Amino acid sequence: MKKKLILVTALAGLFLLGGCQSGNSATEEKVLRVGTEGTYAPFSYRNEENELVGYDVEVAEAVAEKIGYQVEFVDAPWDSMLAAFDAEKSDVIFNQVSITDERKEKYDFTIPYSVSHASLITNEADDTIQSFDDLKGKKSAQSLTSNYAVLAEEYGAELVSTDGFSKSAELVANGQADATLNDDVTYYDYINQQPDAPLKLVQVSDETTEVGAMLHKGNEELIEEINQALQELKDDGTLTKLSTKYFDKDISQ
Repeated sequence: MKKKLILVTALAGLFLLGGCQSGNSATEEKVLRVGTEGTYAPFSYRNEENELVGYDVEVAEAVAEKIGYQVEFVDAPWDSMLAAFDAEKSDVIFNQVSITDERKEKYDFTIPYSVSHASLITNEADDTIQSFDDLKGKKSAQSLTSNYAVLAEEYGAELVSTDGFSKSAELVANGQADATLNDDVTYYDYINQQPDAPLKLVQVSDETTEVGAMLHKGNEELIEEINQALQELKDDGTLTKLSTKYFDKDISQ
């Protein structure tokens, strides 16, 4: 009788153990690996407590919450971030990546979550550059794989490689570059943070550039989930609220 009781107890224990393991597997958290620069204020940067913050960071977090994922940020300078993404070390990039036909040949994009205007920035003492057309033969400080680098080359500029806008602005300020192209929102934020920087905004393009999250080709299910989340965040005012928090205006549409 004792042997039967021991056997029944052992079998019950195995059943319970198996049930717990199955439950753990079923509730395993889904992780969304998000590529971002972490040096691109006010979109993606580290605050004084070394926390990753910014408009794109909070948009990514809001999207992940909507679709039931935990976020794991993979932050690195622009070129390294793209290399990591190409090596599939991240699933999606939230980093003000402009939606272009060239990029769409290699990557997939979500619906836009912000819009921007290309802007020409020079040293405040430079009067030789009055418009984009004056960039021909000038040195423009850019991240080489950004759409602004492509635009600068289209205007005939010689590119000076940098790893982000802060470095580009520094080179223009100290005379190592003649200009830099970036979006107007980034420039205004930089000047708010660095009011003594000897820079000026020369021209802003009338054309808008749409920005979306960038994903690997073929991940249709994830794109659909993120698109639905972004649309809901637009409709419920979350994107407008985040825009106002960082820019004092709505850049989400």
